[in-house]
Amino acid sequence: VKMVTGDHLNIAIETSRLIGLGTGVLPAGDLWPASATRDETIMTADGFAQVLPRDKREVVLVLQNKGLVVGMTGDGVNDAPALKQAEVGVAMGIRGTEVAKDAADIVLQDDDFTSIINGIEQGRLCSCNLRKSIMYTLCSKVPQFAPTLAMVFGVPEALTIAQVLLIDIGTDIWTAIAYAFQPAESRLMARKPRHPKLVKLADWGVGVYSYCYIGMLQCFFCWVMFFSMPGIMDIWATKQTGGGEHPYTSAEKLQVKQGKTIYYWTLVMGQIAAALSTTTERQSLLTYCFPNMALNVAFGFEVVLGLMAIFFPFMHGPFDTAYLPKKYVGKALIALFAIVLIEEIRKYIFRTLEARKACGWCLDTDQVEAIGESEEESSDDNSESGSEEVSSDGGRAPLIS
Repeated sequence: VKMVTGDHLNIAIETSRLIGLGTGVLPAGDLWPASATRDETIMTADGFAQVLPRDKREVVLVLQNKGLVVGMTGDGVNDAPALKQAEVGVAMGIRGTEVAKDAADIVLQDDDFTSIINGIEQGRLCSCNLRKSIMYTLCSKVPQFAPTLAMVFGVPEALTIAQVLLIDIGTDIWTAIAYAFQPAESRLMARKPRHPKLVKLADWGVGVYSYCYIGMLQCFFCWVMFFSMPGIMDIWATKQTGGGEHPYTSAEKLQVKQGKTIYYWTLVMGQIAAALSTTTERQSLLTYCFPNMALNVAFGFEVVLGLMAIFFPFMHGPFDTAYLPKKYVGKALIALFAIVLIEEIRKYIFRTLEARKACGWCLDTDQVEAIGESEEESSDDNSESGSEEVSSDGGRAPLIS
């Protein structure tokens, strides 16, 4: 956190000390001339006093050149150049000038600096939930594609296009939308921010998680349940896909239909497991539980629709499903519980690594709390001294205010 103010140096130093930033406040003269040494001074200083509008903008430019994402808060005409230069300009809505409001990207209606923290948390939550929704949606693509590939090797058809559409349009789309109402995890603000230019929302990790991890687990259990159906192995060995000179008999057609049905039903259970798993990235479901009622309703809808496809005759024709004995319906639950259990183990390992600081995925909780406290205190001091403050989240995505 850095303070940039037009006040006298002694006033700036005392204000910086009171709000917990430190006493390393330098006069504006140290900002010029531009040099590598000057840039390092800006990075390490707690703030600058007796600055001019061009000085404020220069601080923003130096931090941006260091690869940081900068936010600037201000209320006066002199703040406008820096507000415009920063990635996010935040103006005061009550005591801010019209020039500052026009130059800013965001206007605080209550002039409370803590509202910025709340906005950052909400922004992180939206980004996180969108990422979870993408991961969930992509998980089913591997088991949906696998039956088509398997038919090249003579495996009887395990999933039809109609069943794929029943999953994608009938169930997945509503579950994916329900992620918009997902509440935050307990340590959402205790992790380093995602750099918008260096780290994409849907990066390689999304593909690995969805395709190579959860998708593969779903695919495994779907095939296990498919080949566990009576007669499927024999049909594969003797008549394969049933075309040409080896057409299926009526009994074999029913067995293949039941195989398709158990594959479809297992995939539905696997998608529920994927939805449960992706509701949190680190936090255990045992502590997070099921706070999203919209998602819970989507789960219920998936189960009801899946059971209708199995037990309601009018669904059998359009979706090429068949009645299943109840023991096979129950066996598919193994996929659900197994995937959730495996994912809980993964989350436990990641939480353990974070607790030991063996990974760089999160900030220390005490550091985040200290940042939040200093920002809250600074909002009160700003109203008295007219100072501006530059804040930094873990040295990676600074907010200039």
